[in-house]
Formats: sequence, C-alpha cells, structure tokens
Amino acid sequence: MSKRDQPIVMEAKAITKRFPGVLANDKVDLVVYKSEILALLGENGAGKSTLMNMLYGLYHPDEGEIWIKGEKVELKDPSDAIARGVGMVHQHFQLVPVMTVAENVMLGSEITRGAGILSRKEAEAKVAELSSRYGLEVDPSAVIEDLPVGTQQRVEIIKALYREADILILDEPTAVLTPQEANDLFRIMHDLTEQGVSIIFITHKLKEVLAIADFIGVLRRGRLVGTAEPEESTEASLAEMMVGREVVLIVNKEEAQPSDVVLRVENLHAKDDRDQMAVQGLDLEVRKGEIVGVAGVQGNGQRELVEALTGLRKVEEGNVWIDGQESTHFSPRKITELGVAHIPEDREKHGLVMAYSLADNMVLNNYYLQPYAKGVVMNQDAIIEHGTELVEKYDVRTPSVMTPARNLSGGNKQKVIVAREFSRPTKLLIAAQPTRGIDVGSIEFIHNQIVSQRDEGAAVLVVSAELDEVLGLADRVAVMFHGKIVATMPIEEATRERVGLLMAGSEA
Repeated sequence: MSKRDQPIVMEAKAITKRFPGVLANDKVDLVVYKSEILALLGENGAGKSTLMNMLYGLYHPDEGEIWIKGEKVELKDPSDAIARGVGMVHQHFQLVPVMTVAENVMLGSEITRGAGILSRKEAEAKVAELSSRYGLEVDPSAVIEDLPVGTQQRVEIIKALYREADILILDEPTAVLTPQEANDLFRIMHDLTEQGVSIIFITHKLKEVLAIADFIGVLRRGRLVGTAEPEESTEASLAEMMVGREVVLIVNKEEAQPSDVVLRVENLHAKDDRDQMAVQGLDLEVRKGEIVGVAGVQGNGQRELVEALTGLRKVEEGNVWIDGQESTHFSPRKITELGVAHIPEDREKHGLVMAYSLADNMVLNNYYLQPYAKGVVMNQDAIIEHGTELVEKYDVRTPSVMTPARNLSGGNKQKVIVAREFSRPTKLLIAAQPTRGIDVGSIEFIHNQIVSQRDEGAAVLVVSAELDEVLGLADRVAVMFHGKIVATMPIEEATRERVGLLMAGSEA
C-alpha cells in the first residue's frame, strides 16, 4: 500500500509569510501522510526552514491555515505544536553541552517526585526505553559535550519522541554527519516510519532524497514549484526543478598544471580541544595550480590541521611554510597577509560575526586597509559598495547588504564567506567543508570558483567529509587517518574503493 493511501496527519494550506523586504513563503500547500518520509528540497533561501518554523509554532503565518490530524490549529508557540505531536530537530542542535543525555531530554518536561525533586533515574529509564525501541543507541548518563555529532542528533530525536511526537521535522539532518552517521540516521528514519511516525526531511542532498524519501516537494523562491515520486526522478531532474535551470552535477575542469610548492608541512603536531594530540607527524605539500583534496572520516584531525595552518590553533611541533616563508606560529592576520584565503568548517564560529551586517562581514580580513579605512576612520561608503558588488556577483539572497549575518539561511552565510575570501588576490586557498549545507546550484557555482582559483595560479587545499566532493575537485587526493596523511595519490588512481579502505585505516 502506498504511503499516500494512509491518513493525512498534517496539511499546510496557502501559507504565506513575509519579512521586511522578503516574501519568504507564497501560498504554499503541503500535505504529509501517516508513516511517510516527505522530502522538502529547495535552494538556500527558498523558504524551507521558514515553512517548517511555522509548522512548529516558532513563526506565525501571515495568511493560510495549518491542519494537524484533521483539526485546524493556531500554533502560538512550539509548546502548542509539541502538544499536538509535532517535534523538530534543528540544523543547529538545541542541547546544553554540560548536561547529560537524560537531563537534556527531560528539560522542560521534567519528571519529579515528592517536593519537586527531579527523578533522574526515571528519566534515564525512559530514555533507555526509547533508545531501545527505536534503535537509537544512546547512553542516558553520557554528557552531551563528550558525544560525537551523530549521537547528539540521536539525542535530539529522542527528545522529540520523549514528548510523544509522531510528526518529526528534520532540518538539514545530515549537514554535519559523516557518511556512516548519515546511513545510521536513514535506518533510524525508516524504523520510525515503521512504527507510525511521519517525517518531513529537509535536505540539499539529492542522492539522499532518492534513497530515503517516499514523496518529494520542491520549493523555489518561496513557492511550491513541483512534487515528484522518487522512482520517477533523477538527481538532474530534481536539481533543475530546484534551481529553475539545468545544473551540471559534475565538476568541469581542465587537467592541472602544477608548478612551485606553495604550502609545505613537515612533521606537524597539533592538539584538539581536549588536549589530545589530533595531528600527529603530518607531512603535506600543495603546489601552485593544483587542488589537493583531503579525504577522511570526520574526527581524524582534519579540523585541527586546517586551524593549525590558518593560525587558529597552536602548532605543538613541526613546521609550516607558505610561499617559501615559515609561518608556523603566525597569527591569522599575518597568514591572511601572506595571500591565504580560508573557508572555515564552522561558518558561524570562525567565518562570520553574526551581529555584523553583510557589508561589514565582507571586509573582515581587510577592513583596516584602503579603500575601506582612512587612517582609523572606516569608509562606510566603500564598504557598502564592495558588499553590494559581492552580493550580486555571488547571488547572496538578502534584502540588503546591511542585513545582519545571523538573519541569513545557512547556505547564504556560506556564500558570504566564499565571496569575501575569493575577492582578494590569493596564493593559497584552504577550504574546509566548502559546500556543507548548501544547494546544488550554489555547489556548482562554488566548485567552479574553486577551480578558477586553481587555474589563476593559486594552490588549493580542500578538506571535505563528502568523498564525492573530494573526488570531483581534487587533482591529487591525500587520505587522513588518526592525524596523519596515510597515502597521497593522483586523482586517476583514487577510486572510491581504494580511498574508502584507506579512510577506514585499511591498506588499499
């Protein structure tokens, strides 16, 4: 029996939402059936998260109706949605790092005994029961900050199930997951629907949609522009529906013409945030006119490597040279002034100042230089002109260059960083997870920009948890395992099977 023969559990009817200067949703209709996985696709800024935030009571529609289980509802806040069985797992987790799994799960719905005393044992037992029933495998007594990202996401799902959610909204759930963690999530999603839970799954990743969805809806510029059955769809057809034009899903590039070494790393050691050695005797070279892609399962020292190279993390031992100059202990500013562009893994922590306008974020690396400054006085006209030019060139969806960065969707935040870093003369580009959480049209654009940097003579180091991205962009592939480069090979020799074995610590 088709999932669409089941009862309707949620319906959005002609939902419209406006913000100053932006029509975020325009008469959107959406229907969710019991036990189905409905995938919602769309470009950055297409209105997906806005729509979901209304279905969860965080925003209120300006027009239209929301129906849950046959009843028209007015969701004043998330507690109204939760009371009707709606749960939401946000792209950025809503967990308290220093609290345990059980404490996070019951936060706001505490189990008490006697004079308002918390019953942690009862909460832990309830979490363990949910964990077992849905195959979520989480230790109720573990502290959140000690858990990997994939396990933290399971905690968010348990938190929703603890509140008896049977309609679950997952907003970009795989954006921060390794391929293995993503596969675990898909198994969990399937198990949940087997037990009657309906799931709305927001993602940019077309392969995931075709693998897991029962039905697909596509938003573009605030409108629902189409629906599709996975069995009758391809990545290319979905991409075209999302973007409104044909999208090239493979990276087009000429053969590399590498020359002088720009980045040289010898015997590099760097510690992680827990004071454990995460990079252990790493050697690496990147030449002018080539892209070296670093492949590896997340958590094998990639983040610490990038931060050590860009001055954000202390180098414990070893040496780094950039364009012939030793930069081992240079500050981020001095490294930037050597001609290094950096797309950081964590765009909100290291890439942007959330309270600053887009225009100000576009000059974070050179605000103190002409024409953006006259002595100690900022030249706001030049900053706004520069920001306006980059917003248009990089198709950043924003009502104004004076909009604070925190108001943008995740993908548009990424575009702001890319625009800033690619707008300066570059000798070395270090890109960590450059397309995480962005749509296929933007991925195509950013990949082309990275290749253009290479073709203009920059040395490029790309670190990505997406193996397809590494294999698509790289001229040489370096595989990282337990803090070391365990193998380097030309792209012609880098098969998925060989790289996958090396990523897992096996000899290929």
